[in-house]
Amino acid sequence: MSVTAPSAGPPARSGKAAALGWLLTIGLNVVAPIVTYNTLTEDHGWSEFSALLLSSAWPVLDTAVMAAWRRKVDEFAVVTLVFLVITAVVSLVGAHTARALLVKDSGVTGLFGLLCLGTLLAPRPLMFYFGRKFATDGTPESTAWWNGMWQYEGFRSTMRTMTLVWGVAYVAEALTRIALAYALPTDTMVVLSPVMIYGVLAALGVWTAWFGRRRAAEGARRAAEAEAAATAA
Repeated sequence: MSVTAPSAGPPARSGKAAALGWLLTIGLNVVAPIVTYNTLTEDHGWSEFSALLLSSAWPVLDTAVMAAWRRKVDEFAVVTLVFLVITAVVSLVGAHTARALLVKDSGVTGLFGLLCLGTLLAPRPLMFYFGRKFATDGTPESTAWWNGMWQYEGFRSTMRTMTLVWGVAYVAEALTRIALAYALPTDTMVVLSPVMIYGVLAALGVWTAWFGRRRAAEGARRAAEAEAAATAA
């Protein structure tokens, strides 16, 4: 289909629900793991490896909370759970040191980048499903609107470009974090590692929002020009 912009906009979404979702994500994936690690190692004498392994349970709770809240497990949650399982399995293989676990954790984000690149060969790339999670509030109306956008060639091209950029960015992030894990002390990397993960995520989020608005504006302009040409004809 040559049309690149839909005639109807997205349904209204709940700003409070979206804000609460982001607060839970940041709190359970960034703040809680850092506090848990520092408390267990400094106040309770846990080993760095054990504290780091236990702190990784917080993302599991985040997935469970979101699944209970939405009352369904979507493709985003499935991808998250798969990588949590991979992380748990990988953490039990090889050397049981804090640095080794940090390196393995970096490998998991690298696998995420490779997954993004791999889904470019699938019917719909990974960013289509991630976009549906964060661009809608999960209601049937907003979900149906997002799914219907796939009919537009411009939307499909945008999702594939976003997936390519995210894949390359996270592969590069993982390689950088592995190098830093050997160059910096473990307690420094415990703080720096999640900051890098979610710093890259924030940067990609800003770029994605900008790129999405730009492509939407281009699509609207082309649709308006085509309509004007058809009217003149």
